[in-house]
Amino acid sequence: MLDALSILALARPEDDAAAAGMLAGFACVYFIFIAVVMAFLIFCLWRIFTKAGYSGAMALIALIPGLGGLICLCILAFGNWPALQNRG
Repeated sequence: MLDALSILALARPEDDAAAAGMLAGFACVYFIFIAVVMAFLIFCLWRIFTKAGYSGAMALIALIPGLGGLICLCILAFGNWPALQNRG
């Protein structure tokens, strides 16, 4: 029966390099996925802020880690929309 030390003795340095390469590849794919999702979120928020009558650049508030999305939501939910005031 194999114990922990004999299992470690069977590990080859090539296996560690392959695992590190796979981890780096996964990290790159994950980063690209997150970047695409964030770009789509900013695009959608930009359009919403523009239609509400605000500057579209306010969508960049969503990039604040942790609270950005909540801040955007509060601005849109509780703010007076300039687009609706001009329809008067």
